[in-house]
Amino acid sequence: MNTTTEYNHIIHHCQELFLKKTKDYGTAWRIMRPSSITDQIFIKAQRIRTLEVKKVSKVGEGIIDEYIGIVNYCLIALMQLELTDEDPMELPVEEVASKYQEKVTETRDLMLAKNHDYGEAWRDMRVSSLTDLILMKLQRVKQIEDNNGQTLVSEGLAANYQDMLNYAVFALIKLGLAK
Repeated sequence: MNTTTEYNHIIHHCQELFLKKTKDYGTAWRIMRPSSITDQIFIKAQRIRTLEVKKVSKVGEGIIDEYIGIVNYCLIALMQLELTDEDPMELPVEEVASKYQEKVTETRDLMLAKNHDYGEAWRDMRVSSLTDLILMKLQRVKQIEDNNGQTLVSEGLAANYQDMLNYAVFALIKLGLAK
């Protein structure tokens, strides 16, 4: 198992979908405030947890689709944190692709550093635990947002979005999307 290869495969799948949607919808996500993006990630994570418990989906999309959504919303959040109100609402697809890849590279580098230190412990975790970690990170992000981004000793918003993105990729690897 090569984590970097699996990670890149998952990201390629997510990015392909994201850029197709960007061609269809433009960058409508630019209208979203950080708290709204956080809530979208929460909805997806909470739905995953519900599906894990109930084992039945009544609307068709399953757990894999929701984790892909979490990956892409985390990347939207990371891009939005750097964009300002002065930046145009509508961004060219090429610029979006470049920003997406920049954030993926930063996040993948973080994952590789943490994997080194933790010895790929995520491989022995349950997917449901990854879901719970995402939900916990979301609670942290909501608290940071409610504190106007101020923290005393904790990581900021970007680090939390990066962790959630990486947990979602790990879940997708464990669910077999990297094969």
